[in-house]
Amino acid sequence: MSFVFSYSHRDGAIHIKVPDSGMPEILAWAPSRLDAASISDRASRINGMDDPPPSAVILPTGGAGFFGWPAIQGHRDGQDFTLLFANWRHEERDGALMLRAHDAVARVSVALRIAIHDGDVLTFATTLTNEGDTPYMLERCMARSMVAPAGPATLTTFTGMWGREFQQRETACPDRLTVQESRRGRTSHDRFPALVFKQGAKQIAMHLGFSGNHVIAMDPLDDGRRLIHAGELFEPGEMRLQPNESYESPPLFFARDPAALRNHVRKKILAWPNGSMRPRPVTLNSWEGNYFDHKIEALKAQIDEATSLGIERFVLDDGWFGKRNDDTSSLGDWDIDPAKYPDGFKPLVDHTLACGLEFGIWIEPEMVNPDSDLFRAHPDWALQIAGRPLLTSRNQLVLDLTRPDVFDYLFSKFDQLLRANAISYLKWDMNRDLTFAGDHSGRAATSRQTRAFYRLMEKLRSAHPDVEVESCASGGGRADYGVLKYTHRIWTSDCTDPLERLSIQDGARIFLPPEILGSHISASPNHQTHRVTTLDFRALVAFAYHFGVELDPTKLDADAKAKLRDWIALHKELRPHLHDADAQFALAPLDGRYVWGAITDKRAVVIIAQGAQMQSEHPAPLTLPMRGSHLKRWRVTKCHPVEPDFIRINESQKKFLKGEGDASAFDLAEIGINLPMLRPESGVVLIFDAEDREARHG
Repeated sequence: MSFVFSYSHRDGAIHIKVPDSGMPEILAWAPSRLDAASISDRASRINGMDDPPPSAVILPTGGAGFFGWPAIQGHRDGQDFTLLFANWRHEERDGALMLRAHDAVARVSVALRIAIHDGDVLTFATTLTNEGDTPYMLERCMARSMVAPAGPATLTTFTGMWGREFQQRETACPDRLTVQESRRGRTSHDRFPALVFKQGAKQIAMHLGFSGNHVIAMDPLDDGRRLIHAGELFEPGEMRLQPNESYESPPLFFARDPAALRNHVRKKILAWPNGSMRPRPVTLNSWEGNYFDHKIEALKAQIDEATSLGIERFVLDDGWFGKRNDDTSSLGDWDIDPAKYPDGFKPLVDHTLACGLEFGIWIEPEMVNPDSDLFRAHPDWALQIAGRPLLTSRNQLVLDLTRPDVFDYLFSKFDQLLRANAISYLKWDMNRDLTFAGDHSGRAATSRQTRAFYRLMEKLRSAHPDVEVESCASGGGRADYGVLKYTHRIWTSDCTDPLERLSIQDGARIFLPPEILGSHISASPNHQTHRVTTLDFRALVAFAYHFGVELDPTKLDADAKAKLRDWIALHKELRPHLHDADAQFALAPLDGRYVWGAITDKRAVVIIAQGAQMQSEHPAPLTLPMRGSHLKRWRVTKCHPVEPDFIRINESQKKFLKGEGDASAFDLAEIGINLPMLRPESGVVLIFDAEDREARHG
């Protein structure tokens, strides 16, 4: 006979129905503990079954009257292809609820881990263990199947490509099975493992914290509700569990608001040196300013100029090792190029530190060029399948991190590099997807490769806990909560064009804290799109994120340097406010206008950018999510640039932007500001400060 119990943790609780056999159901998620109550069973003869199985369960299995998409699936050489878990028991361990059961026929056990975080985030993971004496072929094991309500609803998913990541797509929820699969061996640019389900004012946000292959499936149930499944995607035969061997799924994160997930990343996932995030250093990255042309005196001159501009970190990008003069050679040969750096890094590092800047470098540990000493010595170290071609991408192959000799080689190289040099930052790149990803035995290795990558990062972080790490994968191709356990920054996109970045960053910040999203001012014309934009527009688009510069500052004229210096100084002044998690906001884009920033009860920093030309003749009034009393008065205390590129501004608008008038919080939140139209590819930062007095009313 089934029973119902409540599990509570701090200020949240879940209500669970546990059957004699089969899978448990989560009946409710409430802000506080619920009294366990008797819940009636489903009506008989659903799907023609006299004893209908529940369908909205944590992880449905097939073969026993549930005819939907199974969340767990496997077999033992064609037998034991159905699973029916029984004798459930539960316990609290390490701040989480553990539900355990066993299938005596299939000789498989399951452990479900459910944790409540701060009342507003649930995390789930599944562990399956082969308790038989022969191998068990696990074909599918989701982290969790999430129940979404019946009725009309929309689904926001994320697609894109290299240089165009995090593009939001909102569609009506289909009434059929819908599956998203990614087989790229990394989070991917085109199939970010997250979604937002919306139904009226209610929403569900979900993210799979994993950097490898994944699957997300939405399946309608017989009562109109939906099950949304998420977990790792296995290649054929990849997850073959030997006797007593277990598989543990990646974690699935679930909240009613993406803001709760962002806060969870900040509080529970990011592991900062010394325990907390310090102000994010303004960064000069050398890539677009130099590419592979490393001349130490020219780099020193750029560092000198960066110092005068107020930049705080210098990152030396690709081209410092082996004989790396283009992208065709030397990946894997992780020794400093003596032709470019005859005395090693010491002269450049010493100069950087003497200028007061931190020093970082670019690395791509998982890759190897066929034209490299490493590959010539160890051609068997690349992921490959015998008899299949070695497919290169960006002239490179993928090293098999599952091999102990490869793992040890990479760790020793970077451990030695970090011990010998005052390097405080690594930009860790991954510039290709996985193809023919097999190990030396010919078995699929993507899952083990992903976990070996995590172990390598973890080992390096443990050996060098003060070093910060950036996750880059041709831009935002590896941006998930799994990699953020070991890293501190996401390189949002290889495309630095500010017009493209508007939509990229607007999508990325839904699930990722904006203060860890790298956003740089690059040269004009842009190196990816050749678009010409003003320095003000480039700076404004990057302003609220992890701010940086991606150009050669010695090539700027005096006017551009003065402008850049002003933007950097303003960013550093406002950085504590912009990176205050409780203050951040972003409005939905409207007619090409993007609005974001940070608002407290004392100050509002509002960034307004116009991307494409508006279709309307006049912008809609701008309403802001104000804090504090609605009667409090607010005044513009700074407008940057001082003269934004407005079209047809009138005198009253000019006075308001000069701080010659004020408005109540109610006016700003409910009535809105009638701002002039901005020209395409321009914007403005407005700083409002609250005054002590409040508006009269009566």
